[in-house]
Amino acid sequence: MAAPVELSADVSDVELAGALATAAGELLLSVRADSGLSGRELGDAGDRRSDDFLQDQLAKLRPDDAVLSEESADDLARLNAARVWIVDPVDGTREYGTLDTPAGGRSDWAVHVALWEAGSLVAGAVALPALGVTYSSDSTPVAPETGLAPPRTGRPRVVVSGSRPPEFADAVAAALDAELVPVGSAGAKAMAVVRGEADAYVHGGGQFEWDSAAPVVVAEAKGLWCSRIDGTPLEYNQRDTYLPDLIVCRPELAETIIGAIQA
Repeated sequence: MAAPVELSADVSDVELAGALATAAGELLLSVRADSGLSGRELGDAGDRRSDDFLQDQLAKLRPDDAVLSEESADDLARLNAARVWIVDPVDGTREYGTLDTPAGGRSDWAVHVALWEAGSLVAGAVALPALGVTYSSDSTPVAPETGLAPPRTGRPRVVVSGSRPPEFADAVAAALDAELVPVGSAGAKAMAVVRGEADAYVHGGGQFEWDSAAPVVVAEAKGLWCSRIDGTPLEYNQRDTYLPDLIVCRPELAETIIGAIQA
């Protein structure tokens, strides 16, 4: 499969993560527009095409690094690797495959590319292809944006899963006097906080390392708080890739959110 763009091995890891996420997103938009598919079939096709592209490019541009992808078999040799790319080729497959909206398709899906090295996430990017934007783990400020959630009402806002909101969501909302707003994929919800469309994102259950790695490294680079729901650090490149819960929020809200969840 030909790459949508020609990428260079000479760029930094942060630049490469951004370029890969953006290029995979452009490929996914092409598949969405030209395949004639929808729903699960479109989601499956997008997953395969995006994963093939990311795997091929990383093998070419970072041949000594390991890769952990949602859509490929897990090679546990990564546990002894110095550097591991953690990717989600389509974060929000259901949202990606949903075309029957007034806008012609949902925008709250993403592509995740993150790099783990020596015990920590060190680089990453989250592309929101339908909005034409990619956020990378650099210090560039993010101007307030709209497009992932309805206009604000003036109250604080907590984004949650529309299909699986955590059982503690109401407690968090009450503690912050906030409204709960459903948004699609994990990356889209985390980027809603990065973009200023929400103040916090809370999740409990049903996630894996590839769901949060890129959103977390990007959010932390923008000065946001990221942790497990008990306040402990998020750990990546583990043998068991299940990483079920997550908080991404403005730092001044973290203590109140963690307290509400623990209570």
